[in-house]
Amino acid sequence: MKLHSRPKITASSLKRVGRGYGSGKGGHTTGRGAKGQNIRSRRPLYFEGAPMRKSLIRRLPMLRGKLRFTAKKGQPLIFNLKDLNSLPKGAVVTVETLIKHHLLPETAAKLPVKILGGGELKHALKIELPMSKNAAKKVAKLYA
Repeated sequence: MKLHSRPKITASSLKRVGRGYGSGKGGHTTGRGAKGQNIRSRRPLYFEGAPMRKSLIRRLPMLRGKLRFTAKKGQPLIFNLKDLNSLPKGAVVTVETLIKHHLLPETAAKLPVKILGGGELKHALKIELPMSKNAAKKVAKLYA
């Protein structure tokens, strides 16, 4: 390969900071300004202006475990089919009826509820809550 046949490069190379006067970007401060906190090192992420003041990250409670960065979603309250045997035959199962029959506290009116297939259902009920596949099979068997 001949030198004259190589393509011409028009873009200039980037200035390498902190590599002396010959690098083209200062020598003493290398673009970091005069002395002070910013030239010594970078401030930590949780720094909020005054070293005595505790930052927001440090004021929050510490969460442990691998799910600590995921959003906390409302977990549904779980009922097994055997828990619904105390309801009268043919009752419509909603959150309101569970509260009325003291199976749920009144504070749980806005929480999600899910029915799982644990145990056996002794009489037919009309369930209007989300169910697992196993629970749906057991309920359908009662109506068949």
